[in-house]
Amino acid sequence: MAVDVLSILRLGFSLSIVVSLSLIDCKPAHDFELFMQEKNYSFLNEGNLFVEGRRDIERYQIPSKHLNETTNTSTHETKRGFSFVDIVESVFSVVANGFGSLMTSIIGTEKSSKPRSNRVSYKNYQLIRLYPNTETHAKDLKELMDSEPEYIKFWTMPMNNKTTDVVVSPDLVSDVKTFLRSKGIDFTVLISDLQKTIAHQNPKMSKEQREDLVNTHGHSMTWKRYHRYGDIARYMDYLAFRYPSLVELITIGHSYEGQPIKMVKISSGLAKDGYDKPAIWIDAGMHAREWISSAVATYIMSQLVEKNTSYSKLLDNADWMILPVANPDGYEFTHIGDRLWRKTRSNHGDDQDDSRQSHSSLLQLVSHYTRWFWGKCEGVDPNRNFGYHWGEVEEGGASLDPCHETYAGPHAFSEPETKAMAEYILTNKQSIRMYLTLHSYSQMWLVPWGYTHSKPSDYSELMGAARKAVGAISKVHGTNYQLGPSADLLYPTSGASDDWAKGVAGIKYAYTVELRDRGTYGFLLPANQIVPTAREIWAGIRMMARLVTCNT
Repeated sequence: MAVDVLSILRLGFSLSIVVSLSLIDCKPAHDFELFMQEKNYSFLNEGNLFVEGRRDIERYQIPSKHLNETTNTSTHETKRGFSFVDIVESVFSVVANGFGSLMTSIIGTEKSSKPRSNRVSYKNYQLIRLYPNTETHAKDLKELMDSEPEYIKFWTMPMNNKTTDVVVSPDLVSDVKTFLRSKGIDFTVLISDLQKTIAHQNPKMSKEQREDLVNTHGHSMTWKRYHRYGDIARYMDYLAFRYPSLVELITIGHSYEGQPIKMVKISSGLAKDGYDKPAIWIDAGMHAREWISSAVATYIMSQLVEKNTSYSKLLDNADWMILPVANPDGYEFTHIGDRLWRKTRSNHGDDQDDSRQSHSSLLQLVSHYTRWFWGKCEGVDPNRNFGYHWGEVEEGGASLDPCHETYAGPHAFSEPETKAMAEYILTNKQSIRMYLTLHSYSQMWLVPWGYTHSKPSDYSELMGAARKAVGAISKVHGTNYQLGPSADLLYPTSGASDDWAKGVAGIKYAYTVELRDRGTYGFLLPANQIVPTAREIWAGIRMMARLVTCNT
């Protein structure tokens, strides 16, 4: 009941802020004319402000030079003397903090309560592929992305001569297409109704089928569908119980919501010379919506353990550390709340204040605080939260805005999930020969560095080994994986786990693998592609393991 009261008060308070701002008759530092109404706003394109909340969307013209000024304000500029935006931001911070403290003292904190949420529907949302073929096209799309409209979500970063995938709500589809045509940007609709694809992605399992699997195999795991975190955890329990001499089940920590973060260490014992064997680390499920990564990780576990006699040489030469779901809260939320959720489920409260200070645009400020009062700023992108070049947001594919999908967190390792991973890896770094993190999608085998276009000193060795892995992948089903540095093939990313594994933990062979597909389904890869994806990736990983541990 307390949460309901707080939600209502937040709504009323946020609306009063918007209404109050609409009555302010002054000009910001950039001579920005702001037309405020009692509605919800978001940018759609340069020079146009769209009002959401009804189907006949109104357009308010804003001089493009003012839009550029507000969206590209540098840190240097924000430090100059008097600024209307700074004053409003300060007022917001003081009032918001005071209001939050007051309500907390009256009705208590919300952290202990499970977040209330209905399942998000993507009915009639479209997945659109864009083809920017000039720097101007890429710039136009980046400005659209940076404005963070509520119902336009970019799945891939806009870059010249590279496709960009974007999800658009039904209310804005027509206007987005008009915008793209006006800019001369070609596009194709990949999925016309995202909810239908979501509904058909994962086949249902009846109670009878589940019982039959348990009776036949001892567990309910099958690689014909995607499983909830509970199923995956129970499968790891089963492996540890059934194969105690081979599998050690380890809880390396607990998630923000208190779920155990479980991994397995698969080992046949000491090496023939009596020393510890080199180890291969594999993690998956860091980004919650990337289901295929966790499915592939559990497939590899099953091969190494339940079919161990087929891989005796691999087990003789290496131990395997596999973390199939690095972000259990987010992963579970994609099953019960929002299928396309990316981040963790943390809420850092007052820790977010420093991040808010980086947004000097008044419109971004209003949008941010409105969403904050509505409670929509949970989570941190775990793959921007590692403590190596953390928080480099200028060209680092990360954000300091808690509402952004690539929010790096209030500080490095702010998430219990990333902290648990880092502590375990550092404790065992002397034995870990290769770090591999599984993601989706794009079909790429990515080599450090991600935070810069510069190359590590052993770049040629990393590329040479990965090239053989990519070759092994293609021999299984003919699937082609691109090979190259993260910053070149995708975009620069700061605070990523593979860079940290190499730069801090000192693991020589550190890679990110982006699994199937190239965008036909994107994050909604059908379950019937689990086994083909897993088989080809397993072939590539086996090749890498042989190269980096000892020839077998």
